[in-house]
Amino acid sequence: MKQPHANSYYADSANIEFNFPELQGEQQADVCVIGSGITGASAALELAKRGYKVIVLEAQRVGWGASGRSGGQAIFGWGADQYTLEKLVNKDDAKKLWDLSVESLDVTKGFIKDYNIDCDWRDGMVHLGLKDRHDRELKEWYEDMTNVYGYQSLELWDKNKVRENIDSDRYSSGLFDSNSGHLHPLNYTLGLVKAAKDLGAEFYEGSEVNNIKYQDPAVVETERGSVKASHVVLAGNAYMKGVNWGLESRVMPVGTYVCATEPLGKERALKLLKNHISACDINFVLDYFRCSGDYRMLFGGKVSYSGIEPRHLAESMRKSMLKVFPQLADVKIESAWGGNVAVTINRGPHFGRLKDNIFYAQGFSGHGIAAAGLAGKLMAEAVSETAERLDVFEKIKHLPFDGGKLFRTPAMVLGMAYYRLRDYM
Repeated sequence: MKQPHANSYYADSANIEFNFPELQGEQQADVCVIGSGITGASAALELAKRGYKVIVLEAQRVGWGASGRSGGQAIFGWGADQYTLEKLVNKDDAKKLWDLSVESLDVTKGFIKDYNIDCDWRDGMVHLGLKDRHDRELKEWYEDMTNVYGYQSLELWDKNKVRENIDSDRYSSGLFDSNSGHLHPLNYTLGLVKAAKDLGAEFYEGSEVNNIKYQDPAVVETERGSVKASHVVLAGNAYMKGVNWGLESRVMPVGTYVCATEPLGKERALKLLKNHISACDINFVLDYFRCSGDYRMLFGGKVSYSGIEPRHLAESMRKSMLKVFPQLADVKIESAWGGNVAVTINRGPHFGRLKDNIFYAQGFSGHGIAAAGLAGKLMAEAVSETAERLDVFEKIKHLPFDGGKLFRTPAMVLGMAYYRLRDYM
C-alpha cells in the first residue's frame, strides 16, 4: 500500500495531485522505468517524446523520495570536486563531466520553460566559508573553475560582500554562482510527471518492484503485475533497496533534514537573503538554506548515517537555524521532515548499464536536483540513440561500502566521525 508524501511544506504546497493505479496483470512496454523522482520522470518524458511506450513503476507515490523532500538547490558540479574527478578518470574526461554538470542546469531550466512547470525557480546560490581554511578553499575553487574550466558566472565574495547579501555574521567568505539556483522540488518533479503523462507515459503507484529478470526482453515483477520491456531504467537512487544488491552496495542512503518556518513576509525574507538567493556552507556536515516562494525560511542540515531521525527534529532544526539567523527567534517552525540522499564512496555519480538493455543512474551525493534531470536525458539517449555520453560516467570506478548488508551502516557511522571533527577545526 502506497504511503502519503512526507509531512512537509512541500507536500502542503504541492500544486498538482496524482492518484495513479497499482500495476495489475501482465503489461508490455518499450521501456520500463523504476522510480518516479526527477531521474525517472525526466527519463520517461524524454523517451515518450521520442515515441516510446513507457511504463513507470513507483513503490509509493510519484515524487515520494528524495526528489520531493530535498533542499531544492540546483548546483553546478558533482558531489566529488573536479580535482577528485581528475584522479578518478583523467583531465579530459573530468572536463566532459564538468561540462555535463553545467548542462544539467540548462536541462533543468529548459524543462521548467518548455513544460510551464510552476516550481518557484529562483536564480543565484552561494557557497559559504566559516574559517580561514574555508576562505582559502573557496579562493582556490574560484580560480580553478574560472581559469581552468572557463566557468564565468562565479563571484568571490569577502566577508563584507557576504554580509551585504546574507543577514548573518557567521560567514567569512562566499563563492556565488548566478547560474545555479533553487526551486520547489516536489512541484518540479510533479511537473515532469505531468509532462511525461501528457506525452503518453503510464505511471503506476504502490507498485514496488520485487524482481527483475535480466533477459531480452526483460521482465520487471511487482506483487500483482509484471512489465515485459525491451529496456529498463533503474532510477530509485536511495530508495532502491532490495532490487539489485550490486547497485545498492555502491551507494549509502544518508538522512538529511529540513524545516520550514511560518511566512516571514517579503520584506523580512529578502533582508535575510537578498535577491532571493540560496546558500549553503562548506562544512562536511553542512547547513543549507533559502526562502520559499511564499517567503518562509527553509533551513536544512544535519545528517544521519544510521538511518535514525534525530529526536525532536523541529526543535533541533530550529537551534541550527538560530545559530545562523538569531533574529528569527520569534518565528514558529511549521513543519520539519527528512529524507535520504544516496552517496557513493568517492562522491562521484554512479551512472551506467548492467546489461545492454538495463541502465541505471544513482549516487548523486547531494547534487540531484539538476543532475537527475540530466541523468534522465542520458538514459533516454542510451535507449534511443547512443550511450556515448553515458560512457564517460562508466569510467569512474565505484567500490561497494565496507561491511556488507549487515555492517556497512555501522562502518559508515564510524568512518564519518573524523570528517565531523574536521568541521570544528
